[in-house]
Amino acid sequence: MAPFQSSDLFELQWLGDCDISPDGATVAVTVTRMDREANVYRSAIWAVDAQTGRAYQFTAGAGRDFAPRWSPDGSQLAFLSERPGEQQRPQLAVMPATGGESRIVTQLGYGAGQPSWASDSRRIVFSAKTGIPPDPKATTARPYRRISDLKSKLNGEGWIYDVRRHLFVVDLRLPDAEPTQITDGPWDDGSPAWSPTEDVIAFVSSRHESRDRDAWSDIWTVAADGSDPVCLTKTDGDYFSPSWSPDGRSIALLGRQLIAGANATVQILQPSDGTLQPVDPAFDRQSGVTGSLSAPEAPKWLDAETLLTAAEDRGDTSLVLVRRGEPTRWLARRHRMVSSHSARTDVARVAFVASTPLAPGELFVLDTATGEEHQLTSFNAEWRSRTALSAPERIAVQTAPGVEVDAWFMKPTDYADGRTYPVLLNVHGGPFTQYGESFFDEFQVYTGAGYGVVFCNPRGSSGQTTAFGRSIIGNMGVDDFHDVMTAFDAALDHMPWADRGRLGIMGGSYGGFMTSWVVGHDHRFAAAISERAVNCWYTMQGTSDVGSWFNEAYLGERASIEDDLAALLRQSPLTYARHMTTPLMILHSEDDLRCPVSQGEQLFVVLKRLGKDVEFVRFPDENHELSRSGKPSHRLDRFGVILDYFDRKFSERRV
Repeated sequence: MAPFQSSDLFELQWLGDCDISPDGATVAVTVTRMDREANVYRSAIWAVDAQTGRAYQFTAGAGRDFAPRWSPDGSQLAFLSERPGEQQRPQLAVMPATGGESRIVTQLGYGAGQPSWASDSRRIVFSAKTGIPPDPKATTARPYRRISDLKSKLNGEGWIYDVRRHLFVVDLRLPDAEPTQITDGPWDDGSPAWSPTEDVIAFVSSRHESRDRDAWSDIWTVAADGSDPVCLTKTDGDYFSPSWSPDGRSIALLGRQLIAGANATVQILQPSDGTLQPVDPAFDRQSGVTGSLSAPEAPKWLDAETLLTAAEDRGDTSLVLVRRGEPTRWLARRHRMVSSHSARTDVARVAFVASTPLAPGELFVLDTATGEEHQLTSFNAEWRSRTALSAPERIAVQTAPGVEVDAWFMKPTDYADGRTYPVLLNVHGGPFTQYGESFFDEFQVYTGAGYGVVFCNPRGSSGQTTAFGRSIIGNMGVDDFHDVMTAFDAALDHMPWADRGRLGIMGGSYGGFMTSWVVGHDHRFAAAISERAVNCWYTMQGTSDVGSWFNEAYLGERASIEDDLAALLRQSPLTYARHMTTPLMILHSEDDLRCPVSQGEQLFVVLKRLGKDVEFVRFPDENHELSRSGKPSHRLDRFGVILDYFDRKFSERRV
C-alpha cells in the first residue's frame, strides 16, 4: 500500500450536507471532489437509499451543487447550484424528486443562500446578499469607498460595508417565480426557518445599537409578507440556528451568554412571552455542528419534546438527544466526528455524515428506536484499500490540578522498529475548536512523508466545559502554552523512536499564534512554521475583520489600544521576537482578512533586522481558508513548501 501523499486529495470524495426525505426512504447528500485540470472544486448531490445504501448521482455537478433540502411533501428537492460559464454565484434550484431537469429559481447578483421550505411545499425562504455587485468587465476605475461601519469587511468575501444579507421568499406556484425581499435595513438577516403555520419566519439578526462593536445576535420573527418584525431575545448573548417545534409554539436554538470560549447549548424560546431556558442546564458541551455551510445546524425536533443535535466531547463529536426535564443522552457514541445530520419528526431514522482518523466522511443511518446503525456509503473504499494511513494513539495528560488535556501521537506510515524519526507538533486554530477523532489530510500527508505527528487540545479549546474554554482569556500564551508543551512532553514519552534533535512545531491562525509564541519562549525545536498567525494584537485590532471585538473578547475586557495597550503587547508574540532563535518560516495568504498578511510581514521584518533565520512564503489570491478550501493547486503547493522546509532544516541538523 502506498503512503498518503498530497496528490491523494484529488482522489478523495468529501461528503457534506445531508438531508433525509420526509418518508425516511432517501438521503440527499453533497459529494465534493477536486478537479486537478480545472483547478476548482466540483460538487454534486447524490441520492442514497436509506435501507439498501444504493446511491446514484442526482444532479449533474458540472459546477457546485450543494445544500440539498427536501420539500415537506417529498415531491421536490431544493438546492444551491453554481453553473460553469455563469457568474459563479450559487442560485436557488428546484428539481422533482423523481429526477429530470432542475429549475433555476433565482438570478440574484450575489446568489442565494440555504433554502428553508414552508410546510405547503410551495414557498421557500432564504437569505441572500443585497447590493450592487461589481462589474467584472468594467474598464473604468473602480469607485471610491465611503465606510462608516467597523464591520466593513469579511474574510473570504472582501468588502461588505455596502452589502447586507436579507430574507427573500419565492413562491414556486408562480410560473415565473421572482423572489420577493421581505427584510431590509443596515444589518444582516440570516438562518431563516419557516413556522409550521406558514405565516411567520424566525431568523437571526443583530439590529441592536452596539452591533458594530460586539458579536451578539438575536432571534427575530417576521410575517411571511415582511411585516411585523419582532425581536424575541434580549440582546444579552449570541443566539442562532432557530428551529420551530412541530406545533409552532416554541423555537429551539443554539445560544450562549458569553462569546469567547463559551459553549453554545440547546435552548427553548417561547415566542409568546420571550421566555428563554436551556433544555439541560447541566450539559456543558459545545453543541451544534458547523458543516460546509457557515452557520451551525439547527437542533432537529424528533417529537414535541425531544431534540437532536451534535456535541463535542474531548476530541469526539457525537449525536445527542436533548429533552426537557431529562439529562442529555449521547446517541451512537463512537470515537469519530459527526459533521452533518438530518432527522424528521415522523420517522425514527437519523441520517448523518461522520469520519474517523482512518476514514474520510461517509453517510450513516441510525434507527432511534432500536439504536441500530448502518453505514450507507463507501465513496472512498477503493482509495482506502490501496492507501496506507497512520492511526493516532490517544493519551490523557494532567497539566495542572484538576486539568486534563487530550493529546494524540501518530507514527510515520513507514515506521519500523529500531529507527528514529522527526516529529511535528501541530497546534489547532480557534482557539475555541478541537482536534480529535476525524480524518485529517494534513496529518496523513506528514506521516506519509516520514514524520511523527503530535496534536492536542490545550486549555482554550472546545470539547470540555465553558470554564476550560474561557480559562485563557486575558492571559493567552500562559496556561495554553504550558498545556501544549506538557502534552508534547507526555507524548514524546510514548515515542522512544522520536529523534529529539529533529522536532518541529507548526500551526495556523491561533495555532500560528502559538507557534510564534513558543519559539519566543522555548528553544527545543529545530524548525517552526507559523501560518496565518496573529503576531501583533496591536495591529490586529484595526486590520482584522473581527479585530473590533475579538481582542477584548480574548485578551481582556479593556484590552484595546485606547484602554490597555500593555495587555496587547504582553500577549503578542512579536514582543518576544528578540528571543526567537528557532529557524522560522512565516506562511501567509495575501487576501487574508481574518489575520491580515501584515501580521506575517511585521514578524518577518523584525526577525530579518535581528539577523534571525527566517523565510516568508506568501500565497496570492488566497484568504484565511487556504489550507481548507484554497485553490487545489495552491493546497498542493502549500504541502510542498512545508515538507521542503522541514526536510531542509532537519537535514541541516544532521550535518
